[in-house]
Amino acid sequence: MSYWLVKSEPFKYSWDKFVADGRTHWDGVRNYQAANNLKAMKVGDRAFFYHSNEGLEIVGIAEVVREAYPDPSDESGRFVMVDLKPVTPVKTPLTLKDIKADPNLSTMALVRQSRLSVCPITDAEWKGACQRMGVDA
Repeated sequence: MSYWLVKSEPFKYSWDKFVADGRTHWDGVRNYQAANNLKAMKVGDRAFFYHSNEGLEIVGIAEVVREAYPDPSDESGRFVMVDLKPVTPVKTPLTLKDIKADPNLSTMALVRQSRLSVCPITDAEWKGACQRMGVDA
C-alpha cells in the first residue's frame, strides 16, 4: 500500500461534503507532477485529506477506489483523475504548523513542495502523522 496527501480548499470541496457524498472523483489536477502521482495511485492506497488555504490541516483519511482514468474536463486528454471514498475523520486535525514543527514530519512533500496538490507520503510520515492525530495507521 502507498500513501498520499490530497488537498482541497474547504470552500470548494470540504471533508464534510466528501463524507456526505460518500465517494468522489479527484479531478481538475493540471500539474504534471501531481498528475503523475494520481497515475501512481492504486486501489486500496490511503490518502490524507488536507484542507488548504483555510484550516491548513489534515482532517480525514480517504481510500483510492478507482485508479487513474481520463479526466473529461481536460480537452488535451493528458490529465487523469481517480476516485476516492472517505474512510475516517481524524480525532485531532494535524495543522501545517504542527507538521513543520515536528522533525519527523517537517520534510513531507506538503512542506517541501507546498503548491503540489497531490503528494506522496512515506510510510514513516504516515505512521507518525496518524499517531499524532489519534487514528490507526
